[in-house]
Amino acid sequence: MSFDKTIHLPVTADEAFALITQPERLRRWQTVAARVDLRIGGDFRWTVTPGHNASGTFQEIEPGKRVVFTWGWEGGGDLPPGASTVSITLEPDADGTSLRFLHEGLTEEQETSHAMGWNHYLDRLLAEASAKDGAGRDEWAWAPDPINQLSSADASLAILLGVLRNVTPEDTAKATPCEDFNVSELLDHLAGSLKGIGRALGAAPVDPREESPEVRIAELAQPALEAFSNCGLEGTVDMGFAELPATTVAGILNLELLVHAWDFAKATGQQVEVSDVVSDYVTELARQTISEQVRSGGSFAPEQPTAETASSLERLVAFTGRTVTL
Repeated sequence: MSFDKTIHLPVTADEAFALITQPERLRRWQTVAARVDLRIGGDFRWTVTPGHNASGTFQEIEPGKRVVFTWGWEGGGDLPPGASTVSITLEPDADGTSLRFLHEGLTEEQETSHAMGWNHYLDRLLAEASAKDGAGRDEWAWAPDPINQLSSADASLAILLGVLRNVTPEDTAKATPCEDFNVSELLDHLAGSLKGIGRALGAAPVDPREESPEVRIAELAQPALEAFSNCGLEGTVDMGFAELPATTVAGILNLELLVHAWDFAKATGQQVEVSDVVSDYVTELARQTISEQVRSGGSFAPEQPTAETASSLERLVAFTGRTVTL
């Protein structure tokens, strides 16, 4: 069985090719995180929705014309990586580009489920190519089901990157809710945290300091999250300064991603929207991670008061010591 669909994109074939192959563009419409080695025999790994990772290998590449890759889902199941093949063919037409999407090697049941998914994402691709504001937030990445420390980190990353896309060079000197950190300094702090966690888990992240805030943090977060997915939550992690339970490091990672999303949003005048499913879960992780001993060490200020009408996210950031307007 196969899924076969053709759509029209109001962009050039080269632009369409970028939308379907470049990590920065994929994150706009299809993925939370993406690693792409775009060469014959190169591999990719996409976090499509929180906790759900697809991977495969590129078999054919004709820039601006065609890309073919194997496809499957990590973590077992009946369609593992390499079990099926996706072909995307681009042909220029009078008003843009015709894109034919073909997914082969599926059972009847797999074709039904993948048709639902591909229709969703091809609609988002069309919106990204044609709408003024692009595809916008993906509701499928809003509230992970099931939620755990790794899927909540994926969801938190999606929120953070949505905020960072709107951070401009003019914002870098603005103060943040983190005392003594402006936006630029907070970016450096977050980059350092992600790089440290990634290396402790066996990854080799490289800090692309000259890239935009969104690209910089995405390229540091992706290998850390991939390494965590590979290592799992059992045992301990040598962070250099201490040997910590893997669950504690995962809690720290969640806090870094979601709480700093709020920090950057406040600093740059943005509204950040988070599912209560995610913020409630990260709050529980915070309660397990931020002890009075940790607060006394200066890493976190005392918990701050909130109004009865405070949102779940506001209660989380107040617990970390940040002041929420009452």
